[in-house]
Amino acid sequence: MKKLTLTNKKKRPLGPPWLRLCLFFSASLSMGLAITAAMQWISIGTLPGVLEWAADYPGHLAMTALLWAVPVAVLGALTGRLWLAALPVGAVGLILALVDYFKNAINGTPLELSDFGLAGAAGNVAGLAGDLTPPEDFYLAAAALGFCVLVLLLTGRLTALEGAGRGRTGLLSLTLAGVLLTGTGTRTVGGWLGVDFYTRMDPAENHSLHGLTLSLWRDAFPQPKTPPEGYDQDYMLEVLARIDQLLEPREEPEEKPNVLFILSESFYDLQRLPVLQYEGDPLENFHALEAESVSGAFHSHYLGYGTGYIEMSMLYGINSLDLPPGTNICFQDSEVYERFDALAEQITRSGDYNAEMLHAYDNTLYNRTVTYPLLGFNKLYFSDDIQQMGIDRPGGAYGGFYMRDGYFFQGMLERMKAVNESGKRAFLFGITMENHQPFEPEKFNYQCQIPLVAPDFTPAQRDIIRVMLEGVTRADQALGELTDYLRTCGEPTIVVFFGDHRPNLFMPGGDTVYTLLGLCPENDTQSWTPEQINDLYSTDYLIWANDPALLDGLAGTRRDSSITALGPQLLELMGTPVSRYWGLLEKVSEVCLTQTDLYFVDGQGRASFSREEAGLSPEALELLELRDAVVYDAVYGKRYITEEMNLPPGA
Repeated sequence: MKKLTLTNKKKRPLGPPWLRLCLFFSASLSMGLAITAAMQWISIGTLPGVLEWAADYPGHLAMTALLWAVPVAVLGALTGRLWLAALPVGAVGLILALVDYFKNAINGTPLELSDFGLAGAAGNVAGLAGDLTPPEDFYLAAAALGFCVLVLLLTGRLTALEGAGRGRTGLLSLTLAGVLLTGTGTRTVGGWLGVDFYTRMDPAENHSLHGLTLSLWRDAFPQPKTPPEGYDQDYMLEVLARIDQLLEPREEPEEKPNVLFILSESFYDLQRLPVLQYEGDPLENFHALEAESVSGAFHSHYLGYGTGYIEMSMLYGINSLDLPPGTNICFQDSEVYERFDALAEQITRSGDYNAEMLHAYDNTLYNRTVTYPLLGFNKLYFSDDIQQMGIDRPGGAYGGFYMRDGYFFQGMLERMKAVNESGKRAFLFGITMENHQPFEPEKFNYQCQIPLVAPDFTPAQRDIIRVMLEGVTRADQALGELTDYLRTCGEPTIVVFFGDHRPNLFMPGGDTVYTLLGLCPENDTQSWTPEQINDLYSTDYLIWANDPALLDGLAGTRRDSSITALGPQLLELMGTPVSRYWGLLEKVSEVCLTQTDLYFVDGQGRASFSREEAGLSPEALELLELRDAVVYDAVYGKRYITEEMNLPPGA
């Protein structure tokens, strides 16, 4: 009787090589389409929505599918198994779509290429956001992709490559990948498919029009920035001469006060919201201080997030519109932050000030340990450092999920005292955290000092609004304590206090408090009017001093300000000599408070979609063109006059 033996035989490919090659690329493109559809499914939330997008933008669909098909083909050729290649590539697509979903849930804005600068701190970002739960569509899309991979596995003999054919396929796939990794190649292929890689867009519009993948890809190949007409050295010297004509040098002021420049997380006047009522004033101290301050609306560039980007624009005078698309303003090469002298350096250049930064969280986010020293700050203090200052405060350091604002302000006062004892004045930039998201009902142990009246909201929605109410109330109380102390401390001090942005306030079901109150039609900013954008992208600020004389007779006045206007406004009040650059920013802030991809706000707080629609005077347009030329020269150009812009007018 013969003994039976079992042997493993490798299954041979089916069909002639040319047919398998055609099927290999067809299957790669089909997998690219599947990944595209899955990602759009997670992003849009419905399959009919995906089909509508595909029908409206077939070129965008084809380009996106190609971008995913190429890595599938490359890995398929390298491994010899197309299903094995589709597995990791599909997983990357799903992860990107999930991150995009979470970012929209946290901040109401899509994932941008610039967000990848925070990839190393993703754990901390997620911790700040609170509980993140994938949507049901994520699991459905993942299951659909898994089915596609299974089909590739079961039909693997039809797409298997061997020998020289496999090598040639790999070379062809790598060549196509190389073409798409260049700006010229991407724009050429995009041109064939009707995809615009040149027009700069607001991130929300870019995401909605092109989808997640293509919006990120567009930002990876920066659209060319148009230089000023006639840009060369002679042109820039004319710009320099014109700036000198517009600016006047300033002498050092006799009075040199301390400056506490405070970014209060998600602080704004809740009474600007309709319908909601409070049995008490949550901003009792802020409102009282307005009579002694310069105050008004603070035009932010963000809603729900972006604190680090706000800091950089405020301290350096440029914003995302000045940089290539997809560029993270917090993660530039070090030399970029030294092209212009920063706000702190305008104040410390006399030698009479020390500049320090204090942050109520740790040092992991927004690259602050790198950028702040480059922007002229001598020392940085984070939450652990502040807790080593020996502060004795009832209730301890923490309230809710983060350091108490009152505790943090005591840390700022400790540093002000230490700097003054060294014989210098203090310029302290402080960043609070107590009112930071997540706005979960248990954040403040379900406490709310001021009762809320919101009959049109569900109990779950009211719980979230109460967290916002309590956080803003605590921030206001800490401000009152700070200014009460400064009234008696004997050291002349200016306090600049502003909310960086409004909170996102997402409600169960996906709406925000703003949509429920009728302040905007939906979360997607594409359908908003300029006035709606301007309203929701604004908070409140004040500049207060313990000696009214420090405000140059302006106490009690109203004036709109913004991210790029508040620094120049402070320098103007202090009478500090400034460089040409900051002198120009002062002039520009009189005619333009905000200029981003999304909207434009003139010097009186009026909003438009762009400065072309704003109806500006020739004088205002000239100031903006001068700023454009100076920034272009420094960021994109030959830096003909960048050094001169850091000198006083006339130097």
